[in-house]
Amino acid sequence: MIESMIAPCGLNCGVCYAHLTRKKKCPGCRAGDENKSASCVDCKIKTCEKLAASGGEFCFRCDEYPCARMKHLDKRYRVRYGVSPIGNMERIAAVGIAEFTAGEAVKWRCAGCGGTVCVHTGECAGCGAGTNTTNTTNTTNSNTTSWDEGPRLLRA
Repeated sequence: MIESMIAPCGLNCGVCYAHLTRKKKCPGCRAGDENKSASCVDCKIKTCEKLAASGGEFCFRCDEYPCARMKHLDKRYRVRYGVSPIGNMERIAAVGIAEFTAGEAVKWRCAGCGGTVCVHTGECAGCGAGTNTTNTTNTTNSNTTSWDEGPRLLRA
């Protein structure tokens, strides 16, 4: 997992649908705007003036962290995908970006083929294997447990 693929909000761009499945892969939040959707280009967190004033590295360095935007994003990702950007920020602050990205590489690795599991679909970009997505509307999503366990792939 590449450290530059971790967005300022703590989301892992390397497991995003736009990065994993498009012919013209999205390069992630920290890269240029080529091949990005309009919503990613205009992201209110990525373009936040306070983020830029705090050095632009990660939102947790801001005096207003977690702001309303981060709380909204966190709630949406916890409910839909079982991932907490705020939890990711806490992990990065505690262990550093290198250890966090190492954990992410394990967390999102397909047990079947070693490919990368997409946060949005729960499917491996390499082999298409799916995860247990029976509880995708609960904030305590059983699809993803703690930050270091990741999605549980179904075995045939």
